[in-house]
Amino acid sequence: MFASAMLAALLADALMGWPRWLFAAIGHPVTWLGRMIGMLDSHLNSPSRAPLARRALGVMTLVIIMAVAAIPAALVQHTLVDLPFAWLCIGLLAWPLIAARALYDHVAAVLAPLRRNDINSARNAVAMIVGRDVTRLNDAGVARATIESLAENASDGVVAPLLWGVLFGLPGIAVYKAVNTLDSMIGHKTHKHADFGWASARFDDLLNLIPARLTGFLIAIASGQPLQALAVMWRDSTKHRSPNAGYPEAAMAGALGVRLSGPRIYHDHISNEPWLNEDAHDPDARTLVRALTVYVRALVLLAMLLVPLAAMANVSGFTW
Repeated sequence: MFASAMLAALLADALMGWPRWLFAAIGHPVTWLGRMIGMLDSHLNSPSRAPLARRALGVMTLVIIMAVAAIPAALVQHTLVDLPFAWLCIGLLAWPLIAARALYDHVAAVLAPLRRNDINSARNAVAMIVGRDVTRLNDAGVARATIESLAENASDGVVAPLLWGVLFGLPGIAVYKAVNTLDSMIGHKTHKHADFGWASARFDDLLNLIPARLTGFLIAIASGQPLQALAVMWRDSTKHRSPNAGYPEAAMAGALGVRLSGPRIYHDHISNEPWLNEDAHDPDARTLVRALTVYVRALVLLAMLLVPLAAMANVSGFTW
């Protein structure tokens, strides 16, 4: 059932995204969680507290947010599970927790000005999806940052939530999204969040361990250059500062025949990140078009994996 539900969620998101009118009317589950995380951060993460106390309070914050996500989701799923078309109801409830369409739209918003050589508009668009300083990025830097975000968020925003949804249904996808939102808000190695966000960052790493590698394989297969993409992923993925993001990013670098990552600026600080696929050339607008094509193909492959899982579940009676 859960594979059918996640397939329905993916298709709903691919077709509609999260409509602006719906966001204006009720917001979005991530923004709801974000407000609660922000409140806990402001009340519990006091700089006057000792590092160990801040770490303990960070663990408590993680548990609270996970419970807030898991308990209602589990109760709703328990209510729906024996009803006709339960898979469709669960899929529609999981729909806002998939970001496939939003990711495509954000990348396309960078591509349009990049194609017409409007570097300022391209920088403004890429600033919506990356955390680095974009003011000094040239065309290649904008394309590189966008492709990296596309590859990483293909895992975080699509593959990972779907995987945990297939395994545990609505509570699985809800908890994953809660932890991922925690990581994006407080899981930073800054003075403010190094201790308070430690538990959230480590748990997010754990939840993304398998999805990131699966995303790398999907990108490689979808690229039409699987051996090249897999070779770069195998060689360069562990060079990345993240234990997970290096897999889809390195696979995308190999798939497109470009170099990614490398030095970048965060808050006036230069971070000398190693290159992925260092000897390749820099990406441009045409590379970004190819990256979107690979991304869409990878999503199709993912949907094709969900179809037999759903069929087997219907035949065998398994929850999947």
